[in-house]
Amino acid sequence: MALVVCSLVPFLVLTVAVLSLGEIISRSLDISRTTLQVTVSLSAGAYAVGTLLAAQLAMHLPPRRMLIIYEVCFFVASILAAVAPNGTVFIGAFIAQGLLTSLMLIAALPPLVTSWPASKMPISAGILNLCIFGAVAAGPTIGALQAAAEGWRLLFWCAAAVAGLALLFSILTFRDTPPQDPSAPWDFVALALGVTGCGAAFYGAGQLQASGDADVQSVVPLVAGVALIAFLVVYEYRLPNPLVPVKALATSVPLAGILAALTASAAAFGAMELLLAVLRTDSTPTNTALIFLPEVVAAVAVAGLFAALFRTRFTPLLTAGGLLMVAASAVLLVVALPSVSPTLAAATGLIGLGVAAAVSPALFLAGLSLRSSMLQRVFALIELLRAMTAFLTAPILVFLAGNLGSDRTAGTRAALWICFAIAAVGLVGATGLYLSGRPRLETPDLERFQGRGEPAWSSPPLFSALPRKRR
Repeated sequence: MALVVCSLVPFLVLTVAVLSLGEIISRSLDISRTTLQVTVSLSAGAYAVGTLLAAQLAMHLPPRRMLIIYEVCFFVASILAAVAPNGTVFIGAFIAQGLLTSLMLIAALPPLVTSWPASKMPISAGILNLCIFGAVAAGPTIGALQAAAEGWRLLFWCAAAVAGLALLFSILTFRDTPPQDPSAPWDFVALALGVTGCGAAFYGAGQLQASGDADVQSVVPLVAGVALIAFLVVYEYRLPNPLVPVKALATSVPLAGILAALTASAAAFGAMELLLAVLRTDSTPTNTALIFLPEVVAAVAVAGLFAALFRTRFTPLLTAGGLLMVAASAVLLVVALPSVSPTLAAATGLIGLGVAAAVSPALFLAGLSLRSSMLQRVFALIELLRAMTAFLTAPILVFLAGNLGSDRTAGTRAALWICFAIAAVGLVGATGLYLSGRPRLETPDLERFQGRGEPAWSSPPLFSALPRKRR
């Protein structure tokens, strides 16, 4: 558990915290805000594509040995980011942190789920929830507090210290394991599509947000990159032995989980970044930290709730409730803005409740629907798509907030209504996909999933519950 926490938390905190530190970092390293924004966007793109690379390497190379290599590189990159004497070093180190975090995620997380006794798997689920969404929820508060102190290096040194602990735990828990499937082909087409698509899309999104201008330099790479990732999904669906199991996931329960995870992430991250953009000009860093504090508390509480409910049949209902709360948070922000009031704190609390209740349970809805041997590749696909939707939607919404309506407030409200629409579409669409197979609300058979490697519950074919015409 300590290994997974220390591996995932540093970058996931930094990727949100750095949004409050842009001006300070730019001034310290003598780089433009545009360059810094593109760097932050590319680091998210590196995180997205690293999931594919990690899944491919795990099939051909000993995963635990590779994990130690990832941890060493992440520790070095974290130190370089903290001591960076200039923008070039910081840019390279920060992008490397994003790539290495996803490599560590895919290498370290599945053993936490599959190697523990089934009785302890709920703890694993709660820890995953806390790592991914608790860390992201803590990012705005931590970044705002660091901005109030007029510094940024201390935060990066703390990340380096945690990275050092992750390296230590990777050595202390080392148990050599063989490659997952050395006979599997190297899917160079998928890797090329992933690298090119993520690089282009996130570069375009960074340019769009930084410049506030929908010009050729931002729109063309953004659209082309998204198209390449869409082609990657279609390509993998048609392969007989794909790197990521797109076709195997195309049944009612996992598809519902994936749609819920993508839409909840996109709406929640979009609302959070829109609020941060408002508070950067209308509030102090200390007030910003206090406003986002309920989000942290809510994420921690839901992680415990998810662990408690994990062995029950209520995971799909928890996911639906999370989407509902994300939609409600967007409406509450529309009502509260432009004033900076305690209502904003209530809205961030709803965001924390919603995203933690929706995304991690949705990931397990998909992961437990397939054989346990496929868990690594399932998480790789979902995290690739989730990073694409979450980290691309937010900068697009910030751009729209600056260009819709008569002023910034009207534009922000319009963008928040888009967040509401995304969450509402996710709730309706995921519910429809789930019910299209009419599955039973099952208690997951974790012993079967771990012991025999079989799915923890059944997932009927898509639309199998619909009446069919008699021939």
